[in-house]
Amino acid sequence: MKYVILTDSLTKLYRKKPAVDHLDLKVPEGSIYGFLGPNGAGKSTTMKMLLGLVHPSDGFIQILGKEVNEKNRLAILKDTGSLIESPAYYGHLSGRENLQIICTLKQAPEQEIDRVLRIVRMENQQNKKVRQYSLGMKQRLGLAASLIGNPKILLLDEPTNGLDPSGIQEMRELICTLPKEYGITVLISSHLLSEIDQMATHVGIIDRGQLIFQDSLSALHEHSRLGLLLKTDNDTVAFELLQHSGFSVMRKNGRIFLKTSDDDATIRAIRTLVLANVGILRLFEQQMSLEEIFLHLTGRQVSL
Repeated sequence: MKYVILTDSLTKLYRKKPAVDHLDLKVPEGSIYGFLGPNGAGKSTTMKMLLGLVHPSDGFIQILGKEVNEKNRLAILKDTGSLIESPAYYGHLSGRENLQIICTLKQAPEQEIDRVLRIVRMENQQNKKVRQYSLGMKQRLGLAASLIGNPKILLLDEPTNGLDPSGIQEMRELICTLPKEYGITVLISSHLLSEIDQMATHVGIIDRGQLIFQDSLSALHEHSRLGLLLKTDNDTVAFELLQHSGFSVMRKNGRIFLKTSDDDATIRAIRTLVLANVGILRLFEQQMSLEEIFLHLTGRQVSL
């Protein structure tokens, strides 16, 4: 697997206390990497170090196969877009005029403006003054600015923060199109665990500056499998039958909870019920939510 972002023991100390503590990030090419953690966990500090806005106390950063240092930082940043915290803009200018300024700063051709406006679906609002934009439109304008220059990597720090449900949905849809349609790898930080669950292909969970989990989203959900919920036409008989057959079962929310996620055990349990003429009405897998996984991994509730 090719990684476009790699860090080795990346560390940032403030007053001798680690804000980021020996972080080993591995962001695969073409992924949407969800960087999860509560407020103050070290997400923003990590992203600022990747962009060269904060100098690391220790450790190594590699982006697009090149070590990040003072000599090649600007060359690497040309292939990197970012939206960190709230986007900056000139309220008295139109959206298009703001993007013209970005093109000048990035030394990018003005044709880029039409391309990025099309990506963020703002062609019809481009000539409106930015001070008249909604918060969601301002976030989309910030995303458009980060896409100028056709970057290979996009770093987004809490891009749905403060948006209403429709704005969150719009931003989520936009982000999900970037790897497939434009070949952009996205690193997105958030404390909104349910949001990352709907966007990411890979996940890193950070707590108190330390990476406590890193893998694909599917691996995280595999890790979260709890068991099966059953609803039958005779739950009393089914419960006793499974219990006497050696299965670990309990009552949960008016259904039978089979405490296994093993496929062979599931087949044996269903066969036991069918042979006893117990009708199975519903059967579905129960998984921990990402909030519950965070609590399981860290031993404490995530602060939303």
